[in-house]
Amino acid sequence: MAGLFSGPIKHEAPEPLEGPVVATIIGGTLLWFVLFLAQLPFYGWFEDNDRLWWVWTPLAGAGLGLIGIWYVRKRDTAIKRSRAAEAQAAAEAATAPKDDPS
Repeated sequence: MAGLFSGPIKHEAPEPLEGPVVATIIGGTLLWFVLFLAQLPFYGWFEDNDRLWWVWTPLAGAGLGLIGIWYVRKRDTAIKRSRAAEAQAAAEAATAPKDDPS
């Protein structure tokens, strides 16, 4: 076990996976909210058994999911804006006249 973490790294980390992040976060947020609504009819039982936090946990998850939706939409917009700026810069560089000293 002593040699497990010694020495140089032999390979680089893989690129992060990109997918439908916004849709995934929206789906998770909706799931948390549905779980909250499904537990509301049993509020009395949860209160009688000192498990009232079970009702509020999905609501907290849905609230955090709303923050997550806001965040990933901003992130997605920033990534698209950055890629568009890079593509525009590459197109301008390709069409710019080249100085030929000969």
